[in-house]
Amino acid sequence: MAVLTLKRKLEILSDAAKYDASCASSGTVKRDSVGGKGMGSTDGGMGICHAYAPDGRCISLLKILLTNFCVYDCAYCVNRVSSNTPRARFSVAEVVDLTLGFYKRNYIEGLFLSSGIIKSGDYTMEEMVRVAKSLRIDHDFRGYIHLKVIPEASPALVNEAALYADRISINVELPRDASLADLAPEKDAVGIKKAMGRVRLGIDQATERSIKTKPPKFAPAGQSTQMIVGADAATDGEILAKSAGLYGAYGMRRVYYSAYSPIPDTTSRLPPVRPPLMREHRLYQADWLMRFYGFTHDEITVAGVDLDLDIDPKLAWALRNRGDFPVDLNTAERETLLRVPGLGVRSVERMIDIRRYKQLTLEDVKRLTRRLDKLKPFIVTADWRPGALTDKADLRARLAPPTQLSLF
Repeated sequence: MAVLTLKRKLEILSDAAKYDASCASSGTVKRDSVGGKGMGSTDGGMGICHAYAPDGRCISLLKILLTNFCVYDCAYCVNRVSSNTPRARFSVAEVVDLTLGFYKRNYIEGLFLSSGIIKSGDYTMEEMVRVAKSLRIDHDFRGYIHLKVIPEASPALVNEAALYADRISINVELPRDASLADLAPEKDAVGIKKAMGRVRLGIDQATERSIKTKPPKFAPAGQSTQMIVGADAATDGEILAKSAGLYGAYGMRRVYYSAYSPIPDTTSRLPPVRPPLMREHRLYQADWLMRFYGFTHDEITVAGVDLDLDIDPKLAWALRNRGDFPVDLNTAERETLLRVPGLGVRSVERMIDIRRYKQLTLEDVKRLTRRLDKLKPFIVTADWRPGALTDKADLRARLAPPTQLSLF
């Protein structure tokens, strides 16, 4: 077998990593260098793979697999053992050198590292931990590190990973446990949940200690997960219910949604075409409503129903609940304002600030929002009432543009 150059390995293993969406770095804490001698930071810059923090900061990451060799045969994965795809494997030293080299050139601020399963879960996890440990201990690297945890690995190795990584993630893979058993027989839904539970316990214990003594050193940016959308028959209602459970039970920072992408030579049990990308977008919007707008998953859509692809989920909810509108922007509580289509968290906060010293007018709202036409049927201001507009039968057609990709 021909020996691959480092450049060719990087081409193969960065391309193989693109299917993992759960690499955002929101929630990290800056690791300050003692005496200014440390390597890297989590602030600012340009990079290879971009992740965004809640405050808008862009974090650039080297996003790679340690290897795309894998002993598992997950039907939906291009790197499965039976797949005919180019293979490569980095050594621990190569990943460390690449990370430091890209950082010194100001290309990245951190590393996202995942892997196919080599030999066993423990062997693979140990190799990934060696990368993070070498960066932190041998090179005083203080940039961001996100490690993908192998659920089958021993709790001791997972705990060690969390000591060196800012964030760790364990992919739940598919919305339905039965689908996971069918399409990824080597993976165990119960084992995945147990691993997530242990991580949450470690984070909670570290946070409790930090209140009394010092900052937490156990995955300070928390844990995240990812679900593949469209590989099985799960509806959006089921997916959001699953996400709500993951947020509640395991304290997830983020649940990521990845539209299934058909791969060559796969099983007929998988769909031949990928789901609409708009479906993935709507799930992210719905997830945002649950995390920041006070919606429950069953308010957005129920178990057997998919999200409307033509309009965003907040507008869809408002059209189903017209009796809750119009809302008086000068008197309504924050929780009520957040449910108005077209109002985001920042615009609501600014409105609350402004109305402390004056009555909000339609002109004020226009300056704070992007689409006044979307708002007008649902609001009352000092100089505007929608009259019968809120109840018009064709209101949906008036408000739904041909393509809608903004958050709200």
